[in-house]
Order: sequence, then C-alpha cells, then structure tokens
Amino acid sequence: MNLNQNHFELFGLPSRFVVDVAALEARYHERLREVHPDRFAAAPELERRASMQLATRVNEAYQTLKSPLKRAVYILRLRGVDPEFETNTAMPPEFLVEQMAWRERIEAGSEDPEALVRLRGGLREESGKILEKLRGQLDEGGDDEAASEATRMLMFYEKLAEEIDDKLAELET
Repeated sequence: MNLNQNHFELFGLPSRFVVDVAALEARYHERLREVHPDRFAAAPELERRASMQLATRVNEAYQTLKSPLKRAVYILRLRGVDPEFETNTAMPPEFLVEQMAWRERIEAGSEDPEALVRLRGGLREESGKILEKLRGQLDEGGDDEAASEATRMLMFYEKLAEEIDDKLAELET
C-alpha cells in the first residue's frame, strides 16, 4: 500500500460511483488491520509514524467512499472537475423554489416529530433520484457538468436532512 494510490486503488475497487459496499467494508478492515498503529507499538519511531499516516489515509479514504456525496465529489475531482460548491450557486429556478418549499415544510413541522420523520422520508426519496442520476452521469454518461450540478443538489438535500435531524434531536431533549 502506498500513499499515492487513489481511494479506489487503495481498496482495490473500480473507480465508479456505484460501490460494492460489502467489498468496501471488507477491504477497509483488511487494510486497517495491516497498518493499525497497535501492530507497530514496539517498532522504531519511523515505522510507528508511517503506520499512523497509513491508518489515517485508510480511514479518510473509507469515509469518502462510504458517503455518496463525498464519493461523487471525489470522482469529479479525480477527473479534474471542481464541483464549485463555494463559487457556483446557480441552480435551476424550479429546484430553488422546491428548496424553499422544503424549508417551509420543515419549519411548519418543527414541533411535530411524526411530520419531521415523514419529511425525512420524502427527502430520502428525492435524494435517491439524485443518486440515480449521478450513477448515470458518473458511471455511464460521463457528463461531468451535469454530475457537478446533481452533486450540488444532493448537498442541498443533505443539509435539509441535517436540519430535520437537528429539529428531531431538539424535540427529544
């Protein structure tokens, strides 16, 4: 294992948006066992430091590939495409209107846990549609510009889901 491998190479997986989650999990645990710092506790300082770097690298790669949003961003960046989260906020007007409607529904249901759970389910469904688009754009169509836009959309949905989770957590306390 070397630090110059991309995340997919590190785990011996094809560079695709659709990931075999079971294979990712298995290879993550294999790699982590190989480089875990506990295995190098009695080793010289240089080997202990290298082990720590490799373990950190394995964990970062795993966290990236495990998350569909992070994985999409990573694939785009591997292709030399910047999804431009910070600078490109232009989204289709109908999507922005939809986002405002989601926020209004979240606010309206902010005192009703059942309503928030239903909204969370609806968001999951919408996110699933975006994930399916990304699969086609990243794995089949190679349309990186459309994939960048879909990735930004997915980011909006994830933020809405976090808002719902935060409101649910507030209601539990």
